[in-house]
Amino acid sequence: MNPTPASSLICFGEILWDCLPAGLFLGGAPANVGYHLGRHGCPTKIATAIGNDFLGQEVIRRVEGWGASTELIAVVDDVPTGVVQVDASIPTRPIYTIVENVAWDRIPFSDAFCRASQTAPAIVFGTLSLRSQVNRDTLDKALKACSGLRVLDINLRPPFVQPDIIEFAASRADVLKLNDQEVLLGTSSTTLPEIKDLVGHASRWSKKYNLHTVCITCGERGAGLLRDGEWHWVDGRPVEVKDTVGAGDAFLAALLSGLLHGAPAQETLARACRTGEFVAASHGATPAYDAASIE
Repeated sequence: MNPTPASSLICFGEILWDCLPAGLFLGGAPANVGYHLGRHGCPTKIATAIGNDFLGQEVIRRVEGWGASTELIAVVDDVPTGVVQVDASIPTRPIYTIVENVAWDRIPFSDAFCRASQTAPAIVFGTLSLRSQVNRDTLDKALKACSGLRVLDINLRPPFVQPDIIEFAASRADVLKLNDQEVLLGTSSTTLPEIKDLVGHASRWSKKYNLHTVCITCGERGAGLLRDGEWHWVDGRPVEVKDTVGAGDAFLAALLSGLLHGAPAQETLARACRTGEFVAASHGATPAYDAASIE
């Protein structure tokens, strides 16, 4: 039986401002997932850190506006709120310049975080925020306290691509999402895998890390899901891409919502694909929408 999100889910990791040509957008993969979980009716707490500055204050206002809890957002006095410069001149392949030594590199494990972890139906985390030892220690404590799902979205952002961090994260997960480039990690291949070969790659990850769910996203091609040994595939639909920032996070939120509510795997995967496509066809990572209207 899948846990249901009666208590708040936790999205752990970076929160930052994406500087896009269309404007300044609040982002960071875990924060984006938290926003989209809210669109799917899943109460969420974002576990992160901000600076004691104007951008940090605006983070709080925005997250409260989303309807997500700010209880686990810590304020760090001596470093700024995170920002990222995004070059979206090629909309399907954005380039990120991620500022280092910022607040989200120092997420503390508070008493409130411990209590929330104990009742969370799931903790969602990525690899980028694990660039700091502080965050690795904090996440490890939270995952040990959590009896719900441990959901990893591998999020490779050069130069923060260390094999030991991937090993750390994957070995602590139950559910893994990665894309058709990331799935090749640990192999000698440098070309995108054929759709027919994806189930083999998913099985390799599943066996190596004892994962019961592995999802591989393939952009406009679609996505595949290995769930308890059964493979599912959904073709992508063409959309006019504005930018792809946050599309994978929206996909993950829809996928996780379906898994937590026990929806059929094929239906869940299709809903996740359609949600990701909607965000790719929108400006920014957190456009307004009604999840029930996405088909």
